[in-house]
Amino acid sequence: MKKSSRHSKIAGDFAESLVLYWLSKSGYECARVDHTGIDIIAADKAGQARIGISVQCRSRLAGREKESLNLHEFEKAREACRAFSCKPYAALVVDGGNIIRCFMVSLDHLEQIASGTSGAQRYWLMSDKFLKKNKDDANIQRFELAYTNLNWPDLE
Repeated sequence: MKKSSRHSKIAGDFAESLVLYWLSKSGYECARVDHTGIDIIAADKAGQARIGISVQCRSRLAGREKESLNLHEFEKAREACRAFSCKPYAALVVDGGNIIRCFMVSLDHLEQIASGTSGAQRYWLMSDKFLKKNKDDANIQRFELAYTNLNWPDLE
């Protein structure tokens, strides 16, 4: 499958919409924001918990589903969250194979479990070993969507 020249932008918009949808479906009041460091602000119905979310998305071609995600720097999200009185979170959306996976985790916890060292490039691993190790981590909210291309023509 070939990606379009605008695929990164389209995938990012899709990921933000998908996370918004899932938060809304889960009872959160949420809005997309255009601010350096965060893409979404969400609050529970009681207004007790407010989070600022930096969404990152990767679309992997077949055979590359296990490649890690290079994570954004955390400080810009933290600064934005301080300004809006939010707890900083990351939502990591990975489209690989026939599954779209979303992982939502606080930046504090993400810093503890991400590969790499503070101040250097950090990674979210997609290896079976890493995903199995963190499968039952209560600090990582997750959902998966499985899909099948039933009749999608090759337009070439």
